[in-house]
Amino acid sequence: MPRLLFKLSPLIYKSGSVRTFSSSTTGPYTPMCMIMSPSPNGNVGEALLFNVDSCELVRSPEKAFPKELYNATLVGTSRGWGMFSNRLYRSAVISDFLNPYASKSEPKVIPLPPFTTIPTYQTEVVCNMAMSSSPEPYDKDRVVGIKFLGKQLSFCRPHLDLRWTNIPTPFESWDTSKLMYSKKDQRFNLLAPGGNYLCSWDHDFNKDKKPKFHELVLHNLPSMPREQQKRLDSNCREDHWVESPSGESFLVKWFSEYTPEGCKVPMVMVFREEDTKDGRKNMHYTDDIGDMCIFISKSEDFCVKASSFRGLNPNSIFLNGRLFVSLNMSKFSCRLYEYPEDTPYTIPYSPYRLPPFSSY
Repeated sequence: MPRLLFKLSPLIYKSGSVRTFSSSTTGPYTPMCMIMSPSPNGNVGEALLFNVDSCELVRSPEKAFPKELYNATLVGTSRGWGMFSNRLYRSAVISDFLNPYASKSEPKVIPLPPFTTIPTYQTEVVCNMAMSSSPEPYDKDRVVGIKFLGKQLSFCRPHLDLRWTNIPTPFESWDTSKLMYSKKDQRFNLLAPGGNYLCSWDHDFNKDKKPKFHELVLHNLPSMPREQQKRLDSNCREDHWVESPSGESFLVKWFSEYTPEGCKVPMVMVFREEDTKDGRKNMHYTDDIGDMCIFISKSEDFCVKASSFRGLNPNSIFLNGRLFVSLNMSKFSCRLYEYPEDTPYTIPYSPYRLPPFSSY
């Protein structure tokens, strides 16, 4: 019988050390902050990253700090690259500065066109960004997509376009509505409010700006007492669409309950896409995603094979937002992370995830 995850007291993991990055470190990571300091040869900087599998704070190698990042804020990550926005100049860049393997003397910075706004919309608040491929290796047709708070999407090919192509979504979406790119379908996907429809745009956005809609039909729902169902309905919920490296698609529903003491341990429901017929995607509830780990945050959500990385448990979901927690669906256990004792007190809130790194 299907079971609902989770209602357990979490185990709290907290490390007390900060160590320097080594080539044996893989991740995944949560970027915490960037530190810049003056140097006779120009400003240098480093990134502080929280290594999820080892519960350690990792200090990246010191490297030249790009001037384009001086007054910029991290507003999104995709495929291990960060997008940094400068509100003063209404511009943004993509950089690999957070990558410990990035060049120490010249981290890569890719400029993006200045933001333009559809009348009555806004481009001040970025919800997330997604890319069709990593900037390395070079791909002139690589597309960057940005989801702003409200109804505006913006797309561009950094190596070809001088301006953004702005597209209004057919619905108002909040900051939890995120854009993601499907390699299998070669389309940018966005869940409609309520999580009942998946809206998508073609990779060739100039050719076809009209979205395609698929209804999401849920099957094999877990049974629960009426009181528990009412309690679940009263919780805050986020819906996330994630694609595995093999092309499997998952719908993850994340439920959060708030009390005067704070946010309780979350509950999740996972649905796997079984097939698509007549514009409907049949999604079946599951508590077994196999050798996969799903990572959900304000980044573009992603999956990795647990067996490929030390310290990751298969069939797990990692959440970074209201709480910093991992849920093991095989053991029905919850692991709540706290930042190490040596973490700087002045770090900003950073609800992002970076996938495992490798050298180019």
